[in-house]
Amino acid sequence: MTATIALVDDDRNILTSVSIALQADGFATRVYSDGEAALKALVDNPPDLAVLDIKMPKMDGLELLRRLREKSQVPVIFLTSKDDELDEALGLAMGADDYIAKPFSQRLLIARIRAILRRAEAVSPTAENEAEAPQPVLERGRLAMDPARHRVTWAGGLVTLTVTEFLILETLAQRPGIVKTRNQLMDAAYQDDIYVDDRTIDSHIKRIRRKFRQVDKEFDAIETLYGAGYRFSEE
Repeated sequence: MTATIALVDDDRNILTSVSIALQADGFATRVYSDGEAALKALVDNPPDLAVLDIKMPKMDGLELLRRLREKSQVPVIFLTSKDDELDEALGLAMGADDYIAKPFSQRLLIARIRAILRRAEAVSPTAENEAEAPQPVLERGRLAMDPARHRVTWAGGLVTLTVTEFLILETLAQRPGIVKTRNQLMDAAYQDDIYVDDRTIDSHIKRIRRKFRQVDKEFDAIETLYGAGYRFSEE
């Protein structure tokens, strides 16, 4: 079935261009120019996923998400201003699934949408997959990763990761001690043939480390091997 994506942004150019790109890729779209107009529609007739701008008049994306989460668990991607880490952190803590900084590649946004929809489908109970064994929790020392619930803990403390960050960490943790090149991490995190440069992976690693250090200031389980890549250490 065709997935429906709701777009909420006060920039008409973004609404139009992203909507056209999504429709060309096989999605149905609904567009809203502000949070107030979108809230009732998102609750009464939920889409498969919503893309929300954070900075909007009347009701910003954070407030829209807060109210939305009172009644709905529809997956959400935030559009944020570049390097606006406070908004990103608040959005993820409130239940957003991922964020993309403006200006953004439409191909990258579509890839993130597809990744989140795949994950949502994997954890959704259906007659076909109810009998299947759940994907096991990955445990490596103090790290525990639950792919079905997209949940990560370190020494029992919750670490909130985006889909991209989760996939990168999962790739490293699956084989502790084994060096993963940046290209291998790109392939894991960007599965829809999206090109990203080395600095993007480095930025994700920095964000992952920073989030773990909010739980454990001494976190050093992700090692950098200069000229080679990264590896996860259980010790």
